[in-house]
Amino acid sequence: MARTQGSHSEITRPRVRAAALKLFAEHGYAAVSMRQIAREVGLQAGALYNYTPDKQDLLFSLMKAHMDELLAACSERVSQGDAMARLRAFVDFHITFHMGRADEIFIAYMELRNLTPENFETIEALRRSYENHLEAILAAGLSEGIFDVPDSKVTTLAVIAMLTGITTWYRPDGRLSPEEVSELYWNMVRKVVGA
Repeated sequence: MARTQGSHSEITRPRVRAAALKLFAEHGYAAVSMRQIAREVGLQAGALYNYTPDKQDLLFSLMKAHMDELLAACSERVSQGDAMARLRAFVDFHITFHMGRADEIFIAYMELRNLTPENFETIEALRRSYENHLEAILAAGLSEGIFDVPDSKVTTLAVIAMLTGITTWYRPDGRLSPEEVSELYWNMVRKVVGA
């Protein structure tokens, strides 16, 4: 099927991804058809396959792009100083990175069940890599004698879940600024790790 007049790959492919992200977040992956995605972008249904092989590839590419960006940004921002400084940097980074990305976060957590086993394995490996950043900080704090956590893995998962929870309630026009939110969460995380 011919491409819609005026459609260009460098313009249309990001629009396809943005439409899929929006629809998956609103309705859930299983409830969204390729025809709906095409309609959202203004393409004929068959033309959508010029930009993606299938719906599974769209879901996987959205999740992988999110995780790749998260890991690259984390590596840049959370690598300097002692364990306390790195933990503070991790908290600030995680909160600022996730603000305004509610759709990406929802899909990254809630749509894992819809990945093929191979794609699930890839995304899980990326998630573990991110968790390892924080777990390494906690382990360093334990060895420096500044943190007191009974189980670094469980604490890692609890802290990440707590920080990621901001996507469910934070609004840019709300009463707290991003800096105030980060400071509140930093105080909570310090208590969680026994600092």
